[in-house]
Amino acid sequence: MLKSKLNFAAIDIGSNAVRLLIKGINPGEEVNDLTKSLLIRVPLRLGEDAFGAGAISPDKEKRLKRTIKSFKLLMKVFNVVAYRACATSAMRDAKNGMAIAQKIRKKMGINIEVIDGNEEARIVYESHIGDLLDRDGCYIYVDVGGGSTEISLICDGALIQSRSYNIGTVRALSGKVKASEWEALKHDMDTLSAQYDQIQIIGSGGNINKLYRMSHSKVENLLMVDRLQELHDALAPLSYEERMEQFHLNPDRADVIIPASEIFLTVARHIGADSIFVPTIGIIDGITHGLCAKYLQQIQ
Repeated sequence: MLKSKLNFAAIDIGSNAVRLLIKGINPGEEVNDLTKSLLIRVPLRLGEDAFGAGAISPDKEKRLKRTIKSFKLLMKVFNVVAYRACATSAMRDAKNGMAIAQKIRKKMGINIEVIDGNEEARIVYESHIGDLLDRDGCYIYVDVGGGSTEISLICDGALIQSRSYNIGTVRALSGKVKASEWEALKHDMDTLSAQYDQIQIIGSGGNINKLYRMSHSKVENLLMVDRLQELHDALAPLSYEERMEQFHLNPDRADVIIPASEIFLTVARHIGADSIFVPTIGIIDGITHGLCAKYLQQIQ
């Protein structure tokens, strides 16, 4: 009899999209053998409500509930043995964010954790980022989301510090990024640049992944900052419709890709980096990795 795969699920309720990732291993395999079984992305744009009106509207609350309900059914279909659902900046900022999470838990039995930026950074770091890096040297892990940007400093394989900035793509489009947040980001990057030599950047998020693919880089997982600047300069003057047509961008990518590129360019300029390593991993990968590691530890 064929033994079934052990599947683990992550739900990421972000400011731009809500995602479900299911990854699994076969019996006898280890954490690093995890492979993707399913990935679904629903562009709800909760941040438009949270950063604009300060609360998630009844319409988007209803759509979120429907999305979570469908995710729950899919987790049953895939015989998921453990899951974790995390909500980030939009649900943190929305005055009714916690209340909505409680309603979903009561009605559907899905527990949603509204986490802060430091927890986001910890989840990702504790996944397999360390396996992708040379142990020697310093890196900053830059995760640009719809509502916030998390930056973690990693030196010689150890997490030194993490900080979250209320600078995100949907928040920027809503005109809700404070000048003080930009100044704090620039100041912190200048400070890190002065303290550590040759800091390299690891980029995370759907936008930097897309920009990397658009760059047609000849080096795997590496996006040159000069090429990123060229892409930004080519995209910025175009209308929303022209970006979709000329660069084949999805509707929910064509607007946020501009502020995302600007955030990464700002970080790169102040750090003094000429390239960005793009390993295409993020919080949902970190969640499934952590769930699998915990499960295997318990059954040993």
